[in-house]
Amino acid sequence: MAEPGVGVHGPAASSPAPTLAHLPVHSLARPLARTDETPFVNLRDPARALGPDGKPAVSRRAAIWADVPDQRWNDWRWQLSNRVNTLEEIERVLNLTDDERAGLSTPDKFRVDITPYFLSLMDPDDPNDPIRRQVIPTDCEHQAFTSMMEDSLAEDRHSPVPGLVHRYPDRVLMLVTTQCASYCRYCTRSRIVGDPSQNFNRHDIEAQLEYLRRTPQVRDVLLSGGDALTLAPKLLESIIRSLREIPHIEIIRIGSRVPVFLPQRIDDELCEMLAKYHPLWVNLHFNHPNELTPEVARACDRLTRAGIPLGNQSVLLAGVNDCVHIMRALVHKLVEYRIRPYYIYQCDLVEGSGHFRTPVGKGVEIMEGLRGHTSGYAVPTYVVDAPGGGGKIPVMPNYLISYSDHKVVLRNYEGYITTYEEPEHYQSHDKANCTYCQHPRAEAGQSGVGGLLEGDRLWIEPADFEQTHRRGNESAHRLQDPSKWVPYGVGPIEGTAGQPRPRLEPGANGQAPATGPVSPPEPRFEFAAGEEQRPREGEPTGWSHGELL
Repeated sequence: MAEPGVGVHGPAASSPAPTLAHLPVHSLARPLARTDETPFVNLRDPARALGPDGKPAVSRRAAIWADVPDQRWNDWRWQLSNRVNTLEEIERVLNLTDDERAGLSTPDKFRVDITPYFLSLMDPDDPNDPIRRQVIPTDCEHQAFTSMMEDSLAEDRHSPVPGLVHRYPDRVLMLVTTQCASYCRYCTRSRIVGDPSQNFNRHDIEAQLEYLRRTPQVRDVLLSGGDALTLAPKLLESIIRSLREIPHIEIIRIGSRVPVFLPQRIDDELCEMLAKYHPLWVNLHFNHPNELTPEVARACDRLTRAGIPLGNQSVLLAGVNDCVHIMRALVHKLVEYRIRPYYIYQCDLVEGSGHFRTPVGKGVEIMEGLRGHTSGYAVPTYVVDAPGGGGKIPVMPNYLISYSDHKVVLRNYEGYITTYEEPEHYQSHDKANCTYCQHPRAEAGQSGVGGLLEGDRLWIEPADFEQTHRRGNESAHRLQDPSKWVPYGVGPIEGTAGQPRPRLEPGANGQAPATGPVSPPEPRFEFAAGEEQRPREGEPTGWSHGELL
């Protein structure tokens, strides 16, 4: 029987709750034990984020859709059928500039269609909003630039059958639709994407599948378009199933921006279908941290719980993400959402994208601010998709042949030489008005991103350098001597090589006197930092320090 005033599982409701003052001292030395009944709430998981009302968090919704029931708002079919595409409709949500009105009024513009969800994320009063710049056309789209092309990647030239691009030896790009949930203004395939008259029919898709059946060297197929996730569910599954029935197809990938524009599409039904056809990967396309919303977090959570690895491919865009602080915030948020940053693409030389282009040096600068300054798995590869069809070329020494003020010369994996024309007019990122630049993530021991590169120091000195990590005696380890922390091969910072110093005589300094004949002392040398002699042949590398590491 329980004691009076005490419940079976603890104090009765009338008993005062224990405070820290009532606990014994030894109880404060360790965390309080949790009982099995205590539920754990993972506050770090973005897919479990709660709003002020205690319900799953949601992103903002434009006022014109405030009365739409949640059930309809979260229906991906409703979102697709209610996309906004005219100047009058968009102006009900955004305060447009003259440049945007001109872009929306041009009769031969690249297609505009924006889901209500994605349009609601934009700042209605800021024409430089990074989400707004990606999908709202401006008059700049119609300005020609040097080396502008319609098919900058020469995909049509590498198509053995319509819609299938076979550029690399063991993998192909399979275009299954020309339709997207919304349309990016820098689209590489704007020559065909968005045009219903150029869509691929079942006969085209069957021709692509037949080519793959007859081409055993292909082991990896990437579904794209357009966006494969906008297809009717039964048609999408029939394509994936047909691919999985080809014995030599090992990997199926889907490249999609649907989770960005239309996260509602990633429902349980879709994930259960995709999970039947593993191994299957999905590459997403986020360009800015503002695109990673609570709805996106839940969509990605469903995909990863279905066993689908997620990657991300960003495009470097002037006025959107041409800032190391923005890119670092993006990759950090991506890995929180369990998305692996995969590529940063240099903007292609496709018509309509001139105002988005940045110098290649801007991408190099961003990579310098990521590599080493964040986790390796959060660092993507910076690539140029070679004009003329050379494929993706990483911007690194083996592939970057030369770099002038107007042209970059690159070599691809086959030895194919290509050039990328630099933009003639690039307006540098506005650091003064960038909230990410004004509030950068702090890096202890450095003066911001690139602290080592700014000349402040040549190494990062650990905290409490001279006081910690004793080796069980009163003398610090030799590597705790600051003078030893010298970049390899740099040489002495100050002073010259040490002079010979005689070894202590027997009996000196409290040592026991010698009992036999004393041999002449062998000289010992003191060397300045970075001047240690190479060990003699056959000796351990730690010999010159009098100890083994």
